[in-house]
Amino acid sequence: MQNKNRQRKVEKKKRITLTSKEISELLAEGIVTIILLLLVNVAVLVVLASIIKNSPSLENAIWDSKNIFAHRLDSDFFWNGRNFILPLFLLLDAGVLYWRLIRRYRQMQLRHIISELHYIANGNYDHRIPFELSGDLSRVVSSINGLVDSTVAAIEDERKIEKSKDELITNVSHDIRTPLTSIIGYLGLIEDGQYQSEADLLKYTHTAFVKAKQMKSLVDDLFEYTKVRQPSVPINVTSFDMIQLVEQLAADFELEAKKKNITIEVSSPKEQLIMDGDTEKIVRVFNNLFTNAFKYGKGATKIVIEVDQIGTEAVIIVKNNGAMIPKQALDSLFDRFYRVEESRNQATGGTGLGLAITQSIVALHGGYIYAKSNPNWTSFIIHLPVKSNVSPKARKSDHYLYPKE
Repeated sequence: MQNKNRQRKVEKKKRITLTSKEISELLAEGIVTIILLLLVNVAVLVVLASIIKNSPSLENAIWDSKNIFAHRLDSDFFWNGRNFILPLFLLLDAGVLYWRLIRRYRQMQLRHIISELHYIANGNYDHRIPFELSGDLSRVVSSINGLVDSTVAAIEDERKIEKSKDELITNVSHDIRTPLTSIIGYLGLIEDGQYQSEADLLKYTHTAFVKAKQMKSLVDDLFEYTKVRQPSVPINVTSFDMIQLVEQLAADFELEAKKKNITIEVSSPKEQLIMDGDTEKIVRVFNNLFTNAFKYGKGATKIVIEVDQIGTEAVIIVKNNGAMIPKQALDSLFDRFYRVEESRNQATGGTGLGLAITQSIVALHGGYIYAKSNPNWTSFIIHLPVKSNVSPKARKSDHYLYPKE
């Protein structure tokens, strides 16, 4: 809306309206110029008359030339020197008068532009110079308006970054404070000897240990998030078989899936899909998606991974038949610290950074990810280029298996 208002202001261009003082200045400029030109004209005529009078040969030459022109053109235009010289002087005088008035008018226009620029510089960043001009001044005004637009955009981006940093600090502080308070509380009980038996002591230490692991998980995810958000993060590109990688991941998660009564299936019309990418980071993507399905796919009995190639892209769909994600939550799924459950408790062990990390890793590979959800399936669709268009910091030898830790 703000940008539209700016565009409307720029579109409503108008001519510069001179003040009464400026009009008086133009009139004074014109009068002074006319007086000076008349004095110059008189002086030139006097000098010419004196030169001709004191040079008989020159006077005869002018007379002969005049007679020749008069006879050939059959006109009395040249019979009188005033009929030739005065119109010439009049044209020259008009040209000089026009040039001086236009120059002064341009100066006044520039003064108005500078005044508008000072008004913008005083903090009125929604204002734009509205004048309809021509020539160089028009280009100057367009450049100034463009510069203000880019400056305002940079300021707004800076504000968003600052707001984002503040939100990050607030969310991290909230998520760290809760387990930290529990750790300090239970360790305080142990420090003060407020336990009845060894079982109580083990209970307190176990709770403090669990809370410390939650803090470590948050710190690790936060570190990973800030790391993959850096544009200069190194991408170790290798060639690998996406289908084989997904099958190995499904096998790794099979035991955890069985505990939750979930089956994992891999489906693909191709036997092999060789593509480029950083396998370590891509494994993190699928780890996050599987973990997300286990934690938040309530009632799910099946996770299906579909792998296919469409044109120059590999399309991977990770879907589960758990609870449907509300439509209003789909657009915010990949925001950092966002949880569909809205509460910020650690009951599910999530930090709210998993999907944000996933999106950043996919973007690092030149791809994109989005989510769909209906009563039957909740799907995360990943598009990745088969051939990497990322300049890797280091390139390892080709292999088809993801690295084991």
